Amino acid sequence: MSTSPSAAQLGVEKKHLTSSILLWVRTDQPRQTGMDHWKGPHSGIISATPDLEEYRQIHLAEHNPGRWPATDGVQTAIPGDRKIDGVAEVTFQSALAPLKGRRQTKLAHADEINVFRRTLLYAGPPNSSRWYEVAGPGETVGARSLIYLRRRDGVGAGEFRKFVNQQLVHAIADTAALKELRTQTFLPWSEKLWDTPNVAHDNPHDQRFHASLVLGFSDSTARDAFFTGNAIEGLTNQLAPLASAIHAYDVAAALTFVKNGEILPRYQE
Repeated sequence: MSTSPSAAQLGVEKKHLTSSILLWVRTDQPRQTGMDHWKGPHSGIISATPDLEEYRQIHLAEHNPGRWPATDGVQTAIPGDRKIDGVAEVTFQSALAPLKGRRQTKLAHADEINVFRRTLLYAGPPNSSRWYEVAGPGETVGARSLIYLRRRDGVGAGEFRKFVNQQLVHAIADTAALKELRTQTFLPWSEKLWDTPNVAHDNPHDQRFHASLVLGFSDSTARDAFFTGNAIEGLTNQLAPLASAIHAYDVAAALTFVKNGEILPRYQE
């Protein structure tokens, strides 16, 4: 086992099978109406899916121009027409679990039109979702950031995954006292995986993502310090040759409905 400082800060790495559904709420009703329906009736549909390990909703702040510092040749400003409202993180107990959830998936498909105008499913193979035990005993997350990465044309998928899993996570762990660190690397996007009716699934090639990271901090002050501190320049220098876009969102809330395979009586924040 490595004894480098970054390895110590990363702690135990746990590998999972996780799908992320990027969500845009309808604009013909108040945004909060859609967000409330998502964490209300819609969450009950997903929570009842068999063999879930975890189901978490990441509610993104309404104002999200892009946290990552401006970088030449990299899109760090989040385009207004592609700004995400939230992400559903669905983690399965096994590779066969998604097949057992087809009934609930059908119900979720039918309910999407009530709340969303666009949904995009990003999935990875087993073990492509990685959670790191970075918080100390009793430490909690008071603020989060969700970061989406788009790899440059000409950069191979394997090279990019290796960079995220073996280099970037260590570099980030060295720059901040994180209380949560999760990563995902994605298979090529396909509309056929989540072709829900009456909801848009447009995702042009130049708008697609290839990895994501969730960073948890003790509070919003620590989050601000991460994005404005000197260490961010070093991370940018590592990312810029491989990533054409770095979209860093402020997270308003992360609500867990299923944890360790159990449906919670009330969601946990």
